[in-house]
Amino acid sequence: MLYFTRWKALAVIVTALAVCLCAVPNFFPDHTVKTWPKWAQRHLVLGLDLQGGSHILLEVDANSVRKDKLDSVRDDARRVLREARIAYTGLATKGDQVEVRISKENEVPTALTKLRELSQPLGGLLGSNGQRSLDVTDAGGGLIRLTVPQAAIAERVRQSVDQSIQIVERRVNELGTVEPLIQRQGADRILVQVPGLQDPTRLKELLGKTAKLDFRMVDSSVSPEQAQAGRAPSDSDVLMSSSSPKQPYVIKKQVLVSGADLTDAQPGFDQRTSEPIVSFRFNTNGARKFARATTENVGQPFAIVLDNEVISAPVIREPITGGSGQISGSFTVQGANDLAILLRAGALPAPLTIIEERTVGPGLGQDSIEKGELAAYVGSILVIIFMLLTYRLFGVFANIAVAVNVAMIFGVLSLLNATLTLPGIAGVVLTVGIAVDSNVLIYERIREELRAGRNAISAIDAGFKRALSTILDSNITTFIAAAVLFYIGTGPVRGFAVTLGIGIITTVFTAFTVTRLIVATWVRWKRPQTVPI
Repeated sequence: MLYFTRWKALAVIVTALAVCLCAVPNFFPDHTVKTWPKWAQRHLVLGLDLQGGSHILLEVDANSVRKDKLDSVRDDARRVLREARIAYTGLATKGDQVEVRISKENEVPTALTKLRELSQPLGGLLGSNGQRSLDVTDAGGGLIRLTVPQAAIAERVRQSVDQSIQIVERRVNELGTVEPLIQRQGADRILVQVPGLQDPTRLKELLGKTAKLDFRMVDSSVSPEQAQAGRAPSDSDVLMSSSSPKQPYVIKKQVLVSGADLTDAQPGFDQRTSEPIVSFRFNTNGARKFARATTENVGQPFAIVLDNEVISAPVIREPITGGSGQISGSFTVQGANDLAILLRAGALPAPLTIIEERTVGPGLGQDSIEKGELAAYVGSILVIIFMLLTYRLFGVFANIAVAVNVAMIFGVLSLLNATLTLPGIAGVVLTVGIAVDSNVLIYERIREELRAGRNAISAIDAGFKRALSTILDSNITTFIAAAVLFYIGTGPVRGFAVTLGIGIITTVFTAFTVTRLIVATWVRWKRPQTVPI
């Protein structure tokens, strides 16, 4: 165990040194680190509890998800019955059901067969239980009910949360913030933590908008006043303008092109008026639909609708076939930039409601850092003193190995661009104790071997060899606990689990390579007859 070849010793030193060097960027200001090569700019990011920032808890509107699901079922039922040329009346949503009455009694079996094709098995474990996304039943008299089970609603909510997390992450990242934390919390909530962001107003505005963009035609058959008086066509809605003073528009429900077909959106300025605008570009499918719509409706006004508000309603002067265009609507520069961010990130599948908001000031974070540092210093100094008093020269070896261990922990965290939180600091302090514990096990085993009558070199060799299994057992069980904490924990708990898990790996490495290399070098140099332990 004490024999190291030259290449093996060099490999240990180079590995330890390389990992420790990864922690170096943390000791330099950000403006200095930014001038370094990209690969050398990795560093620790302080969490919300250390540098302050914004904490926002969002909730997905489950009622909106349910309504969208029922509307989708209704539209699918209409499409299926029309394609099958089955006459029907009274297609409408009632509660958690969609009802439709088939005009001819002899067509009911065919209608049931076609509508049941809309029902799909629910994924995951629910699918194995035979549950489906839609229950289609014959209520008699030609009436067919399409019921959406609660399990299907819950699955739709789960999918909406997953999709919303991706969109929220894109929106927050567009703001240029540093290492935001965005994760699911519970069944229908999303936690957003943005370290360093002291004014969350703009963030809340971006997260609170669904950003559902539609291009629709303006209905010129009635005036807005007539429509507001209750004479709006059944296939049109009355929508208000987004700018003040509010102006009503009669907009057809049919969507010509949706925001889902956008591939890019960028803020800019109109070359003629110098007003802020948003330029957009469609994908191939969207460009084709937009070209067809503008070709068929030259001379007619069409509306650009965002979250059920009309941004602008220009008249189509000529067919737009290039697959791109621009949106103008009395924007400010920041308003145009924010709209471009929303369109690039995509529309949320359901509205998000802010149910909790906290702002942590940098003063509180600085206080946490100071107390965390004090705890780390006091704990480390006490451990160093204990090892020196108990094991003398071997205590010095152990302290050197622990220092290398801590440096490696910060090196690995920096390499991963990990976020360091207050519980993470606690994990580092705990790792110092675990690292020393490994050395204590080795040294006590050496003492036992000396008492058993072995000579110095043989006792040291046996101490390292026979303590190996005990140290591996204890560290593996602790690592399993850290893995469980990381898997089921959230936020600060995960931060603690990450630092603890990394610390365990570096502890095993330093105990059986760094400490052993130091001791082996001393043994080869001194050829001791007794062990100063």
